[in-house]
Amino acid sequence: MIRPVLTELALFLTPFALYAVFLLATRQGVIDPGAWRLPVVGWLTLAALALMIASLVVMAEFSGAPPNSTYVPAHMEDGRFVPGTTR
Repeated sequence: MIRPVLTELALFLTPFALYAVFLLATRQGVIDPGAWRLPVVGWLTLAALALMIASLVVMAEFSGAPPNSTYVPAHMEDGRFVPGTTR
């Protein structure tokens, strides 16, 4: 559960980190409030949300069980534990 949360957090922070790298490359102050104006932060936030939504769609579409598969729950066979699978 922690991996999807960290993935989404990393995707959300990516535009802000790239903008900070841009500010460093152009020798502007990264901690200068004038460099982080509200319109810039707004566009960065929209880009971050777009990345998050796109990643959620990609993960929902291309991960998980194959179509028309059946879930076989975890059970005991001959005294040993067999984990749940999809077939």
